[in-house]
Amino acid sequence: MRSIFTERVKNVNQNKISEKLNSFMNIDVLLGLQWGDEGKGKIVDVLTPKYSVIARFQGGPNAGHTLEFEGIKHVLHTIPSGIFHKYSVNVIGNGVVIDPVIMEVELNALEPFKVDVNKVLFVSRKAQLILPTHKLLDAASEASKGKDKIGSTLKGIGPTYMDKTGRNGLRVGDIESDHFLDKYNKLKDKHIQLLGNFKFDYSELETLEKAWMTSIDKLRTLNLIDSEHFINKQIKDGNKVLAEGAQGSLLDIDFGSYPFVTSSNTVAAGACTGLGIAPNKIGEVYGIFKAYCTRVGSGPFPTELHNEVGEEIRKNGHEFGATTGRPRRCGWVDLPALKYAIMLNGVTQLIMTKADVLSGFSEISVCTHYEYKNEKIDYMPYDIIDEEVTPIYKSLPGWSEDLTGMSSVNDLPNSLMDYVTYLEKELEVPISIISVGPDRTQTLLR
Repeated sequence: MRSIFTERVKNVNQNKISEKLNSFMNIDVLLGLQWGDEGKGKIVDVLTPKYSVIARFQGGPNAGHTLEFEGIKHVLHTIPSGIFHKYSVNVIGNGVVIDPVIMEVELNALEPFKVDVNKVLFVSRKAQLILPTHKLLDAASEASKGKDKIGSTLKGIGPTYMDKTGRNGLRVGDIESDHFLDKYNKLKDKHIQLLGNFKFDYSELETLEKAWMTSIDKLRTLNLIDSEHFINKQIKDGNKVLAEGAQGSLLDIDFGSYPFVTSSNTVAAGACTGLGIAPNKIGEVYGIFKAYCTRVGSGPFPTELHNEVGEEIRKNGHEFGATTGRPRRCGWVDLPALKYAIMLNGVTQLIMTKADVLSGFSEISVCTHYEYKNEKIDYMPYDIIDEEVTPIYKSLPGWSEDLTGMSSVNDLPNSLMDYVTYLEKELEVPISIISVGPDRTQTLLR
């Protein structure tokens, strides 16, 4: 009798603890599962009405999040993708690196749409600043690599994160200091010395610097906050937060296709360090992937198509970088890579974008395994750069219908839903949203 009572009390206590934990899990994470460009900006825009706060947690102006509604396309590089919803607050977190010049261009682009940035945009004092010399160093470093270049966006991201980890960086909070110019000049002089070592022409620095200082004045007018306190207070008060990732999981500095990666942690763990939140605060993890796959710049891409099929996907999907304008490399979905990204992030829901781009293909191919060192494997190995990886494909029936006008999953063709069901079974995570076009209205919930 005592054991039954003890077990009952134990269960009641566990339920209370579970309820209490759930009440504090008020931050969801949304991130890309491929090499970026999965359509994160659009989906954040669609989900924003569910959240009080949208917070970017890493990356910088190397990101290009595209939103489209009411016939207008918007491209955001630093500002979170919830900015067009007046009832949600947008936070640029401490893990982000900010180029004040690009930031000012984004702010100016918001003015015709009556976005009140003084009410809805907040910037972490701990976010790092991209200096003009960071961009010059980026260009000098990339040029010195020759044929081994990594495909940098040349936005100064890598050198800025290097200064951050080297404990030399300038942060947004420094612009409030009386000693800001001294700190700036000290770091600039160090960079000039490095540019001299590269024998790189930096004669344009004075012009770049003038524009940068003007944009710093603009940055000073924004709401500068201690974002870790702000975010955690929002969670404590019961407000829902959506952490918005940039780039993609396969570009993560630790877990991506190194060294052809970005300079930050793009996986879900990056939301903790990039916003100052504890892991036990995270609830849902939304993982976004395209119905096919793309990559910009150099680096391995096992399922890349070097034929007319890849070119047709690029043409149909308008696959050109939102930040660089470079044509994206295109290929089929890669299940070993997706399973890897899902594992790293603890994905709870999948979102598939650009299903409409594959309309018209009689067959859809899916990479199920790799042939690697004369073995058939279903996981992403350590080295896919120097070691040859050959994708092994399964073919599925395609669909011919135009999906862009469909407003319900019930309207979608059977072959598309068979594709979705197959992916769900293989990935063991539900696909809860299917995107069938660039506009926010072309988003179907399952």
